[in-house]
Amino acid sequence: MAFVLGGSSAWWVSADGDALTAALADSRSLDGSGNNPNDDELGRAGTIYPRVAEANYADGVGEVIDGVSGRYVSNRIFNDSNQNVFSENGVTHWSFVWGQFLDHTIGLRESGDEDISIDFDAQDPLEEFTNDLGPITSKRSAAATGTGVDTAREQVNTVSAFIDAWAVYGGSDERLDWLRVGPLDGDPTNNDAALLEVDGYLPTSSARADDDVPAVELMGRLFGDPTAAVIAGDVRANENLGLTAVHTLFLREHNRIVESLPDDMDEQTKFELARRVVSALQQYITYTEFLPAMGVDLPEYEGYDETVDPSITNEFATVGYRAHSQIHGEFEAELDSSDMSEEHLAALEAQGVEVTIEGDVAEVAVPLNVAFGNPALLTQIGLGNLLAGLGSESAYANDEQIDNQLRSVLFQVPGPDVEDPAGCLDGSGIAGCFTGVNDLGALDMMRGEDHGMPSYNDLREAFGLARVGSFAELTGEDTEEFPDDPEIDAANPIDDPDILDFVELRDAGGNVLEPESDAANTTAVSATRRSTTAARLKAIYGDTDSVDAFTGMISEPHVTGTEFGELQLAMWTTQFQALRDGDRFFYGNDPVLASIAENYGVDYRRTLGDVIADNTGVDPAELQANVFLTASTPTEQTLDADSMPSETVPDDDDPPAAAPPQFGPGVDRRRPPRHHPSGPMARRGM
Repeated sequence: MAFVLGGSSAWWVSADGDALTAALADSRSLDGSGNNPNDDELGRAGTIYPRVAEANYADGVGEVIDGVSGRYVSNRIFNDSNQNVFSENGVTHWSFVWGQFLDHTIGLRESGDEDISIDFDAQDPLEEFTNDLGPITSKRSAAATGTGVDTAREQVNTVSAFIDAWAVYGGSDERLDWLRVGPLDGDPTNNDAALLEVDGYLPTSSARADDDVPAVELMGRLFGDPTAAVIAGDVRANENLGLTAVHTLFLREHNRIVESLPDDMDEQTKFELARRVVSALQQYITYTEFLPAMGVDLPEYEGYDETVDPSITNEFATVGYRAHSQIHGEFEAELDSSDMSEEHLAALEAQGVEVTIEGDVAEVAVPLNVAFGNPALLTQIGLGNLLAGLGSESAYANDEQIDNQLRSVLFQVPGPDVEDPAGCLDGSGIAGCFTGVNDLGALDMMRGEDHGMPSYNDLREAFGLARVGSFAELTGEDTEEFPDDPEIDAANPIDDPDILDFVELRDAGGNVLEPESDAANTTAVSATRRSTTAARLKAIYGDTDSVDAFTGMISEPHVTGTEFGELQLAMWTTQFQALRDGDRFFYGNDPVLASIAENYGVDYRRTLGDVIADNTGVDPAELQANVFLTASTPTEQTLDADSMPSETVPDDDDPPAAAPPQFGPGVDRRRPPRHHPSGPMARRGM
């Protein structure tokens, strides 16, 4: 036998092993170290998020800028007034779920003990919610060792930067040992190749008879029963039902690959081979389906470049990768009604799940506040049903408007005095059901202040974009003045709730929709308010140089054919190119993958739809060719196995996109859509 170094630890292979076994000896570490031959630390877990721009603290060291209250901004800019507005490009709910699964692979800040808070003003004329908890609070990110005293405060990424399936396998021998079938002794290399599962689902924290359970984040009902939490490579796997589902899918995919390998192959080689393929598969889906669907086109891939730093930048992690307005107000699925007993139906409805029986189909809708911290619900709905449902409906538009379940009642349950909890799932009634406010949009702003993010204009400049000189230029609207409208208080319009009224809604065909109608809540892709976003931003900030990076970024008009404004598109393009070009194990640079395919018939070049069909009972014919786009979205090209996006981000000299049609004083800033959103139950006004 020969002792060979592979992965994060040593393992034994035959001394006369073949070339593939030798090649596998050079494999990814669990924590990301050793990827770059010249710098062992690049991309490793536990390193500082590098910055593109200079840190922006009030004292130059670590004191947060005292800006406009995040909740004040949220009530005037992020408030969607319970009106659905969908992706103009037909991007499905998979954009949010895959985006989060990917996020939990490449980034997680180290949290500190220092409180940070957002003021809550119950007397704000635009405040509709009750908050008995005082200010909205969180913890500042921990200051990296040696920073925040004499030098600018920096923050630490606790996971590896690479797209390496961290969320599946974790970043330590101890966690992986727990996740793999076999003895629990801190050494995963003496375990079976398979990952631990229970009836095809993620194991709960009680699956092993021991007290040494890996760290896991609890939320909602899981605080009452921590043993119901599921365990995966990342600590956040219980956050919502969709995320738990994709974790489960990749658990099954790993084990499916292991089962397909020769019986006489040793377990550690099987594991390393399966992990190699699963990591490449996550990359392949990201670069050939997810990013193109979002409108991100990269320059042609030219191979690994050891001079490229693949680390997740502070600006991308804190500002650029936040697209929370895309998150749909509910998860939807269709079940076979003949499989649903009265007890099954009652159990779902008792949790706040809406079930509608139509013939042999049971349509299930799970509101976000029911989906948070509720992994057991996945087994009741079924993995295939939930995953297919994610591709059946359009995501919300990636804009400045955030669903109230995220903007106001994130992770909360209705108060004890609510007589009808079922009436607290959506719409205007939601405001009277909760006694606390947790605002994701305001928290996004606060995290920018915590991490010393530059202003919006400074961040544009850092990414090679021209500064904007007016709010109308920022939003792409025709005016930054409030309209001369008798419905609006002329003396103090920014505090008049009527400024948020929707005065016109249109579907993808340009047809005008009746506000509050079913059609408005299922097909609207453009929305005109009584006042422009530019007017409200001007009243709040006064000067474009005072706008915070997050608010400015999400208020930009979309670059045609994408889900992003100029700044966010530049940030995604820059980061995902670095993640590709700076990864020695990127699928386009890894010859071992071709050898695995040739010798064992295991190929990473598969679509997300393929993975779903191969690991669930979903008929492939029921899935789109690209599950990130609705069935009615025209496909401009079919990506072959080796294709890579090729278009670069426009530079400062590129002419601006043509102005969108002008619909009224609060002109919508989205580009003309290409399709009608689909999804029979995409109807909630949230």
